[in-house]
Amino acid sequence: MIRLSRMCDYGVAMLTFLARDPEAAHSASEIAEATGVPAPMASKILKQLGRAGLLASHRGVRGGYGLARPTSRITIAEIVEALDGPIALTACVEEGEGDCGIERLCPARANWQRINLAIRQALEGVTLADMVEAIPSAFLSREEREALERDRSHRVSGA
Repeated sequence: MIRLSRMCDYGVAMLTFLARDPEAAHSASEIAEATGVPAPMASKILKQLGRAGLLASHRGVRGGYGLARPTSRITIAEIVEALDGPIALTACVEEGEGDCGIERLCPARANWQRINLAIRQALEGVTLADMVEAIPSAFLSREEREALERDRSHRVSGA
């Protein structure tokens, strides 16, 4: 089974939360509470995302974590790599020599590389902005639902 780690899954959820209000800064405890991620795990994830250049941390009374770039410029592939390491389905598609004993003779290697590239491209094709747009309204705050309705009304009326 191909599966992302729980840490990566949590990281995507936390970044999606931050992307809902990209100008705001939130404390680690606020992010943990809003996303249901245990606080120690949330702190660890936030630090890794900061080291990867996806988050910026701000000190002080109005401090906390915020996105380092616009949501449209943060891809799911970057998040996966920041938290789970290189996107590689098999050892032979990782950078450098893999752990595979038949790597040089393997007839499937070229196809594994194609499959890995397709998965990488799919993850690069989805941004944090896309993730926010896909949030069902039941998960939005009352203010976010009202703003979404106003936006829809303006589009329908042509205003």
